[in-house]
Amino acid sequence: YLLSQIYFTPFSLICHLSNKQKRFRMIRNLFSLVTSLVDNVIMPVITLLTGKIDFSNLFIALDGENYKTLAEAQKAGAATLNYGTFISGLLNFLIMAFVVFLIVKAMNKMRKKEEPAPVTTKVCPHCMSEIHIDADRCPHCTSRLDEN
Repeated sequence: YLLSQIYFTPFSLICHLSNKQKRFRMIRNLFSLVTSLVDNVIMPVITLLTGKIDFSNLFIALDGENYKTLAEAQKAGAATLNYGTFISGLLNFLIMAFVVFLIVKAMNKMRKKEEPAPVTTKVCPHCMSEIHIDADRCPHCTSRLDEN
């Protein structure tokens, strides 16, 4: 037993870590795919539907000046509150959460449902102890049990 613990524990730890790394890599790739989807497909459609509002240029300059674009404000060295970028990030998060939800839901559907274990005990009506289902007498109170 001890020998198996010495040899197989590090191996199982390595396998467990490599599985975590694979899952992390898969999630990272999925996140980059969702980010690309939001930035290149969804945001242009939302921009078109909202009257050509460019979300990447939605910002508030904290120095009180008015700038046409975010690039102008950053070139002038103004501190900005970039709420358009936040909206894009929020959409990334919501889509990512939805995708993960769908994956978990599909995994749960594929998981084999466990059959309930067959009933092997019953309760003695006299002392309320749990006894074997085939018992004629209760081992705790020695009462005769009816064959119901």
